[in-house]
Amino acid sequence: MTTGEIVVQKNQRYHDYLGHEFVSHNVTLPIRRRGKIVGVVELAKDVEPLENVDSEESDVIFNEFLETLQRESGYITFSLIQTRNPEMRKNIDMARTLAKLPNPTLIYGETGTGKELFAQAMITQSGVPRSKVVVLNCATVPENLMESILFGTKRGIYTGAENRRGLFEEADGGILFLDELNAIPYQVQAKLLRVLQDGTFRSLGDNRDKTVNVKIIAAMNVEPEEAMARNILRKDLFYRFSSSIIRIRPLRKRPEDIELFIEYYIKHFQDLYGKHIRGITGPLREALLSYRWEGNVRELKNVIELAVEFAGDDEILGPEHLPSYLHQRLFESEGDLDGSENIEGGEILPLSKAVEDLERDLILRALQRAAGNKTRAAEFLAIPRQTLTYKMNQLQLKYEATIHG
Repeated sequence: MTTGEIVVQKNQRYHDYLGHEFVSHNVTLPIRRRGKIVGVVELAKDVEPLENVDSEESDVIFNEFLETLQRESGYITFSLIQTRNPEMRKNIDMARTLAKLPNPTLIYGETGTGKELFAQAMITQSGVPRSKVVVLNCATVPENLMESILFGTKRGIYTGAENRRGLFEEADGGILFLDELNAIPYQVQAKLLRVLQDGTFRSLGDNRDKTVNVKIIAAMNVEPEEAMARNILRKDLFYRFSSSIIRIRPLRKRPEDIELFIEYYIKHFQDLYGKHIRGITGPLREALLSYRWEGNVRELKNVIELAVEFAGDDEILGPEHLPSYLHQRLFESEGDLDGSENIEGGEILPLSKAVEDLERDLILRALQRAAGNKTRAAEFLAIPRQTLTYKMNQLQLKYEATIHG
């Protein structure tokens, strides 16, 4: 009631009059009327006891629900972006300014750096009503459907086609957030460019122009130069964004923020799980500060949450609380992991082929460990589930391969 913030508490334990124990995740939301908080409402979700393996899936679903709730409520603001890095602070200032301007904005950085957080904070800052905000993860849309989804269809253009509005018409007068912009087919990007230039387009099968007023915020996890070299991003489309680009550096390039996030998430998750964590051991702190964090902030957040969740109350976090993959990388047989003994005399593959083979191997291993559950596999890999699905389609991977392999 006093702060107006959404309050989340996990694994709240209750007993009924018969002594039966119940466990729930709880979310408390403020109710606002004319800008003032007039009350609160609490949502509770029953969960299985923690020792039940099914609770892991329940926890993932709850986290996804919470992220959606925060986005749709307009709760994500620039005040939630934690940083001590001077360049990130400049990015925040730039994003605040761009949020109020009609310029199309491109945010790029590695997976897990916080691109969507920036985009959602810009949407909140813009003051555009949520009913006029449309979000699309382009990697989840089949290529042959992308044009019709963005621009709509005219009845009869193909069997079963009806007059249907596209996302640009749905977002008219508001904001369209295109996540993973580079997943839009190259030929469709030309049509997107025209909308950015003069606000006009034609629905699929229509011979009449339509006009909309839509601000575009786009995000991608590939460096623009690389994307253009690979012909997955049009140069003219990129140049249309060139006056309003925000680059988010990977976490390993912001060592001051690694320290910040370690402390921030320990406090956040000890409050969330109702525990007291007395600190972190020197060896673990040193290891976390030196780790490359390929999954960036999202990976660090997941690691700290897991450590806090399985630590005892009033305990100090140590290497034993890390997930197994990270404990292995940081504290076990480094010589076996870096593969340096195999470099001399080994076959030299084209870099793209080597990366593809590595991605395929890591995805298959994650799927095996997750027993085929894509949500859990994506958590292990510290990437969004949509990105995992996109990469599996790119690599033509099926889970059956993990069963017979």
